[in-house]
Amino acid sequence: MSADASFTLMASEEIAAFADSVRGTLARNWEAPHVAPTADLGKLWDAAADYGWFELGADGALGAAVAAVRELGRVACPLPILDGFAAIRLFAHDDLLADRIASGEIRVIAATGDSSVTRVRYADAARQATHLLLVPAAGGTAVLRSLESVTETEGLAVPAWLTASVGAVEATTEITAEEADEAVVLLRLQLAVRALAAAERAHEMAVEHAKERRQFGKVIGSFGAVQQRTATCQIDISAGNLLLADAVRAFERGKDDRLLTAELAVEHVLAAAPRVQLGAHHTLAAIGYFEEHDAPWLFRRVHGDVVRLQTLVRAAGDVADVLAEGSGSLPDADLGETGERFRAEVRELFDRFSDRLGGGTMAIDQDMVRAVAEKGWLGFAWPEEAGGRGASLAEQVVLNEETAYHRAPLSKALGAVNLLGNSILRHGTQEQKDTFLPLIRKGELAFCLGYSEPEAGSDLASLRTRAVRDGDHWVINGQKLWTTGGHQSDWVWLAVRTDPDAQPRHAGISVFLIPMDTPGITVQQHRALSGEISCTVFYDDVRVPDSMRVGEVNGGWKVIVDALAGERITMGNIAAELHRQLDDLLACVREDAQGVVGPRGSAKRALLKELAVGVQATRALVASAIRSTSQDAAATAKLAAPMAGVMGGELAERFGEAVLDILGPDAALSASVPGVPGGGSFEYGLRLSVMYVVGGGTNDIQRGMIARGLGLPR
Repeated sequence: MSADASFTLMASEEIAAFADSVRGTLARNWEAPHVAPTADLGKLWDAAADYGWFELGADGALGAAVAAVRELGRVACPLPILDGFAAIRLFAHDDLLADRIASGEIRVIAATGDSSVTRVRYADAARQATHLLLVPAAGGTAVLRSLESVTETEGLAVPAWLTASVGAVEATTEITAEEADEAVVLLRLQLAVRALAAAERAHEMAVEHAKERRQFGKVIGSFGAVQQRTATCQIDISAGNLLLADAVRAFERGKDDRLLTAELAVEHVLAAAPRVQLGAHHTLAAIGYFEEHDAPWLFRRVHGDVVRLQTLVRAAGDVADVLAEGSGSLPDADLGETGERFRAEVRELFDRFSDRLGGGTMAIDQDMVRAVAEKGWLGFAWPEEAGGRGASLAEQVVLNEETAYHRAPLSKALGAVNLLGNSILRHGTQEQKDTFLPLIRKGELAFCLGYSEPEAGSDLASLRTRAVRDGDHWVINGQKLWTTGGHQSDWVWLAVRTDPDAQPRHAGISVFLIPMDTPGITVQQHRALSGEISCTVFYDDVRVPDSMRVGEVNGGWKVIVDALAGERITMGNIAAELHRQLDDLLACVREDAQGVVGPRGSAKRALLKELAVGVQATRALVASAIRSTSQDAAATAKLAAPMAGVMGGELAERFGEAVLDILGPDAALSASVPGVPGGGSFEYGLRLSVMYVVGGGTNDIQRGMIARGLGLPR
């Protein structure tokens, strides 16, 4: 056997088949979490070796190894797959030794330390192991030593942790700091994968329990508190699984930032897995408190694995240390060759307008809009006959993300494409297409959305603004709230009720595109906390021709849904904006890391880490939401959009508050103050953050949608 430093990129079908095989082996040897006190871990180790689980290190098959660890976590089993994986890779030059590890003749557990270490505490599976691998975290001599004796230390973990005393040296090898760091990160990754999988299994049981358990005459899954908690747990789990998948891909593709990618995932799990486990116990209540149930054994596994992360410390420091003391940013999402090539093109254009950037996406710069229009990027995803070129989803996402990250004054023009243009293309008459699509392609359609009303915010189907047919015209009466930019718009995309008796409620809605200077329209301006102008718009006997109706009479809900579908392209904006704020914060920190955030282990560094992990988790959910727009996407994948919205909105609030804690009063100063940190973006971001948790449906409503997507009743 021989191994090298590369990792193998396995197809998802291969990994799924391997995971099925692992489940079958576990069913025969460790069928459920509640067998943890009595199951034979040594027997399972033999079976795992027979089925080649420990050969994965020689093959560099990290995806398969992580899949196995995930299955182990679901049954609360601490078999140390990645300990053997790391050992084989570090001793890749010694074929005989690698073969002995792969075959199960040598059973390895791993810890950080050098040759002077004679005893290791808090070890999993040490009673069944034969050898201890000691990895010097900063590089040097890695040592494989026989295990001389073990002493059980009863406590939270089951099977119990052990204190292991080492004996003779079996083998040594010199490793670089980079090799050592990678080994430590792989060991940390194992604990994170296992803990999250255990918590996810408890969550799944809680969801099923919530669908069946009745209290006060109702299924408990219909209670608002249960739905909110369940949705919050699902967000944590989904983000964690996505981050872990990103970490595996980064290793498999040999990315330079693979260790940071993995550590972002690990740190998310470190905070999220205990939250999820406790949330599951709250829903399971007394039934999950007794050891006949699997939940107590999963509880032990989650908390035991999470706390053991403290024993595996990187010499490079944690996420905050790497970012504060380094020069890079968060790992980029890879949108493929086409997307990344287009990203370079967008950045090249933005460089030409560098003096126009940073003022905020809500600003308008006609010169820059014109330059983007001349490139053909407004409506470039449309078919050729509509003036587009069939651009890929990746290109659309890139344009919107780069616009948000660079705070380019283009969002109104891009919003016209995503929120109006696509619906007009699909539902509009030929006359409407001929009139409006050219305006949108040139960035000249100034519009506002007429959706929300005093009694219809998140519940848009309850809107009351009425349109009554009068020959070839319609007469509209009603009131719209929170019409952002209504005072500067030429057109309003207006949702009205055309059949007050329709059932269900959304069936009686129609959509019109109406000039804002139409007689009977009155605009009343209001300044939001963020400083932007939003309007109350009154419609008093507004008479419009039927030619202004977009889509069928009473068919407006489909038009609205298609318009909102355009938001899948723009949903990445909040993540991109938070990413930019994080980079602005890092720029401030790096001027004097010790002075701004203190030494390693400080509270301010912990805050910085929390923000970085949150931004990356939000980006992962956004990317998943974009990928899941196909009709055959799994139901849980389709929940990624509301999950991204909830996480991003609440992170925006947390970000603004945390920056004040890190930078102090200077971060609360506006852009008008010379030399203000971040150019005033921090205090503006905090003021704007409230909009992210109420705009487009409050987070409470979004969580309700997530809960129902998981099968909980209304």
